[in-house]
Amino acid sequence: MTDISKRSVKTLRGDVRALLESCPATALRRAARQASQLLNRELAPTGLGAAQLALLAEIAVVEDDRIGALAARLDLDQSTLSRNLRVLERAGLVEIASVERDLRRRAVWLTEKGARRLEEAIPLWRAAQQKLAVLGNALYAEGTKT
Repeated sequence: MTDISKRSVKTLRGDVRALLESCPATALRRAARQASQLLNRELAPTGLGAAQLALLAEIAVVEDDRIGALAARLDLDQSTLSRNLRVLERAGLVEIASVERDLRRRAVWLTEKGARRLEEAIPLWRAAQQKLAVLGNALYAEGTKT
């Protein structure tokens, strides 16, 4: 390796290290992964993951039950949302049906089983929120050390 390429590698490593240590987006992605992992562990007894719980919760509160409206609310494309909904439908947690007036439009709602599963998950979610607060405080403290 030449002196120039050695300096380039050293500079690149320094630049990349600075990026990793100071980039808010990188820190947010790491924190989001840690939060998701914690939520998934805590929710495991319900058979739901954090994303599934959030989707069930959105379905439970939304007034417009059309899949298109739900996709817009979640800022997801309809095909991604439909794939996620099919998993919940196979589990018997949601029902998807065509809207009578326009068969191209579909609506989604919780089944009784889905509502019960959501109710079962809420206390676990609340307990996880307390743990997430501790994790958030630890991450914040770590970030302020630099």
